[in-house]
Amino acid sequence: MKLAIVLFNLGGPDCPEAIEPFLFNLFNDKAIIGAPQPIRWMLARYISSKRAPVAEEIYSHLGGKSPLLKLTQNQADALTASISKEMGESVEVQSFISMRYWHPMSDDCAKKVKEFNPDHIVLLPLYPQFSTTTSESSLKDWAQAAKKAKIKAKTTSICCYPTNNGFASAITDLLLQQIEEASHIGKPRVLFSAHGLPKKIVDRGDPYQWQVEQSALAVVEKLNMPNLDWWVSYQSRVGPLEWIGPDTEDEISRAGREKVPLIVVPIAFVSEHSETLVELDIEYKELAQKQGVPAYFRTPAVGTHPFFIDGLRDLVISHISNKDDVKPEGGVRLCPQKHGRCICKG
Repeated sequence: MKLAIVLFNLGGPDCPEAIEPFLFNLFNDKAIIGAPQPIRWMLARYISSKRAPVAEEIYSHLGGKSPLLKLTQNQADALTASISKEMGESVEVQSFISMRYWHPMSDDCAKKVKEFNPDHIVLLPLYPQFSTTTSESSLKDWAQAAKKAKIKAKTTSICCYPTNNGFASAITDLLLQQIEEASHIGKPRVLFSAHGLPKKIVDRGDPYQWQVEQSALAVVEKLNMPNLDWWVSYQSRVGPLEWIGPDTEDEISRAGREKVPLIVVPIAFVSEHSETLVELDIEYKELAQKQGVPAYFRTPAVGTHPFFIDGLRDLVISHISNKDDVKPEGGVRLCPQKHGRCICKG
């Protein structure tokens, strides 16, 4: 048996010249801006040109490019090794990377998968929490690319895994170290920070916010610390629309007023990138210092933590026998029915 695993992520510019076209691809996605063409194309062109200088400043802290592809490749290699060890020599495993807004994108990835000629393909978004703007967008883009490449192999998709044991255990393991360190200064507050969404997207039934809260709760339950001071917040708010909250910046300011040490945990990011390495580590750290937060800690993203990779391995193996196209972890719908944009109907 030949097993192909396709890992989906956002992608990022690989050089300064790629920053504006990367942004254009992002804003030209119907899942991000719902206006019809050619209006969406014109809006994407305008917004990307306006935001490019800001993004260039952000990526200048990272050498002019995103580290996401390299880090995703590390995850792909670790996952391939873990699954191969678990399933033995009877299964040939290969992992592929499909980025949504910069190379390697779905068309290039589908060509490589076609050449591998697998018996089974498992699609695995590296977004633990499902959103129409991330996982669904990636899966739809892959479906078009796979059709174009004439891929016929059986394909099953993992739509989400917000409370995956390996994911939650990896965060818990990393967080415990920082709680111990912060406790020497005072009783710390744990702030689970996720990328925000415009409120109207959630109001239309997107389950992302609910799933983010379930992820945070899963970690808190594993910590098993009575009277733990913890909150969920959302970062990266841009534009005039109302976004889901509370805002991470506001929560940092509150921690400063209340003089509590703060540990910020990236609960929706599994790899380091601009929003962790710059927004959390530089911009928000400076804000914390200005607002008088006694100490500011940032928990690393799970990356290739063995617990996380083992969790992904178990997800993939469980989906090989999945008879349905798209299912969450456990094979049954996780989201309450009010979240009508949940991709799992069962």
